[in-house]
Amino acid sequence: MKIYLASGNKNKKRELSQILSDFEIVTPDDEGIEFDPIETGTTFYENSLIKARTLWNIVHSPVIADDSGICVDALGGIPGVYSARYAGPEFPKGRPDGKRISQEEQNVFLIQQTNDALKKGGIDTTHFANGERSCHYACSMVFLVNPDKFFVVQETFEGTLIKDIKDKAGTGGFGYDPIIFLPQYNQTVAQISAEEKNRISHRGKATEYLKMLIYEYFKKN
Repeated sequence: MKIYLASGNKNKKRELSQILSDFEIVTPDDEGIEFDPIETGTTFYENSLIKARTLWNIVHSPVIADDSGICVDALGGIPGVYSARYAGPEFPKGRPDGKRISQEEQNVFLIQQTNDALKKGGIDTTHFANGERSCHYACSMVFLVNPDKFFVVQETFEGTLIKDIKDKAGTGGFGYDPIIFLPQYNQTVAQISAEEKNRISHRGKATEYLKMLIYEYFKKN
């Protein structure tokens, strides 16, 4: 059974294919489909639904879409839904010209912005899950059957932001993974195995819940 993934990210396709191994996960690129939706949402849920509906209008077939990002508690959740476009403290929602900076630059900026905010003080960290450098990934995932019938799951993955880019570690994962430390593993997200990441990550947990809904849907239809 084919399910379209509303993304051009090969890493997301790989992770999803591992979890939904009974299905053929197909991206727009796989079939030469031009797909570049304008993400105008202010929440992960809104953006995931925009992507899902945009692709469904092209393929008229079941679609999975997700929107995810890293949220740093000391920065009030920055970069959040703008994680892919984040360009430092001057452009937390992305550069006005739309140009994106490299992931390495994003990592450096995010660490420095967090360090500066903590140094400045005045932040109530008592409610943070993992201390003053607490952060979490969030993932909102949609399985859309048609524009008016869909299922949504949102999950999180908690950790801490490293203090210095020199402390980044690991070659697994992608994005901000090398700078997100997991206290319970004494490793960064990029250091744990792909299997373990799929089990405990925001996207992995969201996909597992969605997987149950997908199987139930196809069982009835």
